[in-house]
Amino acid sequence: MERFGFIHDKLEIKFLILFILSRLAEPVDLDTLTDLTLCDDGITYFAFSESVAELLDTEHLRKEEDGRIAITDKGLRNGRATETSIPSSVRHRAEQRAAALARVQRRNTMVKAEANPRIGGGRTVKLSLSDGLGEILGMELYAATEAQAAAMQDGFTKRAEQLYGQIITLLIEEA
Repeated sequence: MERFGFIHDKLEIKFLILFILSRLAEPVDLDTLTDLTLCDDGITYFAFSESVAELLDTEHLRKEEDGRIAITDKGLRNGRATETSIPSSVRHRAEQRAAALARVQRRNTMVKAEANPRIGGGRTVKLSLSDGLGEILGMELYAATEAQAAAMQDGFTKRAEQLYGQIITLLIEEA
C-alpha cells in the first residue's frame, strides 16, 4: 500500500525527531514523541520506532532514568545542520505541535510546589514561581494534613500566575 505524505525514509524521520526534540524544554516520554512525530502521513510507526532506536544507538538521543527521551548535544548540532531538509509543510506542522508542548513544559519548570513533613506533625508546603530569570514569588505554608498539603500544591500549580497577581494587587492597593 502506498503511503501519502512528504517523509518516507528513516533518515528524514530522524531529522524530524531531532527537529522536534530540539524545540522542547525537557525530555518526553515515547508516546508523546510518537504523537509529535507522526505529523506526516508518510511516517509509519515501525519506521519511527526504528529511527528512535538508531538515534539512541548513535547517541543523538539518550534515555533518562525515568524512560523519557532527551536530545544530546550531538543531536542538537546535527539536527540544526539538517532541519532545512525537512519539507517546509511538515516542519511547520511539527513546530506548531512542539511549540504547544514546549509552552506547557516551560511553565512547569517555573512553577514549583512541594510538601515536606514537619517535626511534630503537619507538613511544610513550599511554593515558588519563577519568570525564567529568577524566583518572583516564594512562600512556605503550614498544612495540617497530607491531603491539605496536596490540595495546596495542586491549587498553586494550577493558578500560580493568578495568585501572584492577586498578591501583588493586595500589597500595592491603598487601604
